[in-house]
Amino acid sequence: MSASGILVIIEIEAGMATPLSYEVLGLARRLGDEQGHEVTAMVLGAGLGEAGKDLPSRGADRVVRIDHPALGDYQADAWLPDIAKTARNLAPALIFAGHSTVGLDMAPRLAFRLESAVTTACIEVATKDGKLLFTRNCFGGKAREVSSFRTTTVVATILPKSQEALPIDPARSGEIVDRDSVLEANAIRTRIVERVRDENTSDALETANIIVAGGGGVKGPDGFRRARELARALGGALGATRLACDLGWCAPDLQIGVSGRTVAPELYFAIGISGAAHHVAGCVNSKAIVAINSDADAPIFALSRFGIVGDCHDLMPALIAAVEVTKS
Repeated sequence: MSASGILVIIEIEAGMATPLSYEVLGLARRLGDEQGHEVTAMVLGAGLGEAGKDLPSRGADRVVRIDHPALGDYQADAWLPDIAKTARNLAPALIFAGHSTVGLDMAPRLAFRLESAVTTACIEVATKDGKLLFTRNCFGGKAREVSSFRTTTVVATILPKSQEALPIDPARSGEIVDRDSVLEANAIRTRIVERVRDENTSDALETANIIVAGGGGVKGPDGFRRARELARALGGALGATRLACDLGWCAPDLQIGVSGRTVAPELYFAIGISGAAHHVAGCVNSKAIVAINSDADAPIFALSRFGIVGDCHDLMPALIAAVEVTKS
């Protein structure tokens, strides 16, 4: 059976699709228009209410909603049976998800079940000479990898801020389909004992427009407390390098880089960060990087739009004060 169509896995927060999900749906719609593919958006949750019903106005031809008490928070064992069945029924050429905590965990599992290819952290998906090409950064953002696959279906996660959501078009209509879950109770092998929500989670990093990230140069937890103050003053999120996380100066889920999160904010403050390739890989798509470092030869300055050579412990209080003045 030949593959046709695009399936987009939508994440829901506070009753609405996440900004990243809207971005991914925008990409799917543009590709669908180019290739003549229908775009199906899939929403899973517990007590969905009206969630997902706005997706046709954002580009979906069809919205498949599955409401089940066990689907409220993402668990691979709970979500995958319904996603895999829907994918098999639709036989799409492409399955998209956001490159988030959920998407990154789900995509390879889904690809394994479907015996399809998987690619993650894509910044572009396009067609050339009849082939689908998937582009992603590599070597710390110094090069780009372009891949194509021979499988009938490809599962791909899309990097935040790499695409644009479509504007709302109330005149655009689509089919809303509510289906029963195929989930069996004994399929869930894990149990959530407790859920604690941090004010600055990795998902907040992925959607933040402003990020203040600290590295070894902040010299300890006190420096990170000051960096958090700056992030709050700017209305942004706090991030960190692997070194800072490994030393216990901040929470591990704040790590940005190859083994952490990939971000693309409008403004990225790199404070006390040298600019090693494994960290830069996680922030290279930032629109503007502001580097603060006491070492004038630090590699991060080569990637920065603005650079300040100096002691971050002197500069951060001054920046916070300046921000507060502009807000008053």
